[in-house]
Amino acid sequence: MENSLFQQSPPGLIDKIKYKKVGIAGCGGLGSNIAMMLVRAGIQNLVIVDFDTVEMSNLNRQFYFQKDIGKLKTNAITENLLQINPDVNIQAVNQKLDKNSTYDCFSDCNIIVEAFDSVKAKTMIIHEFQRQEFTSKYLVAASGLAGIKSANSIKTKRITNNIYVCGDFFSESNQTTGLLSSRVMVTAAHQANIVIRILIDDFKP
Repeated sequence: MENSLFQQSPPGLIDKIKYKKVGIAGCGGLGSNIAMMLVRAGIQNLVIVDFDTVEMSNLNRQFYFQKDIGKLKTNAITENLLQINPDVNIQAVNQKLDKNSTYDCFSDCNIIVEAFDSVKAKTMIIHEFQRQEFTSKYLVAASGLAGIKSANSIKTKRITNNIYVCGDFFSESNQTTGLLSSRVMVTAAHQANIVIRILIDDFKP
């Protein structure tokens, strides 16, 4: 199955990434779509952490379906990802992350993807990456993806040696801006793309 599923992938990519492990903090608009893109790219080991359930309002931008409404997001995303590649190894953790649990959840991951909704949670995980335990890992975070402004404003920036941030860095979600699947997906694609590039050492300092 692997040969057929990934026959259009860049030569040698699958062998470089399939045994690496990626952690995803949050399974909403960013996290669910990032997980989907990484599985389609050939990642076969994921740790996915979230505490929420799927709601109807999630379906405008998240990788869920009518059948998933009411399910834990960690369970629903696992089912959906296995529909793409049944060989994926997914560790689904139904838990709200905080400064006391973040490292334990992702201790054996090569890269952690920040896909939180709240600024407080985003700040927490970036702060945690200042700890000595995280210096050998990478964090790929997001900032600014709301509204309907040009998708060309969404960029990927290297903030420190081991932290990258994707987004337009200014647009916040509120009742005026809202969230549109296209800009959410563009940001998620930036995050997934830099994850893959880091894993294959195809990025510039």
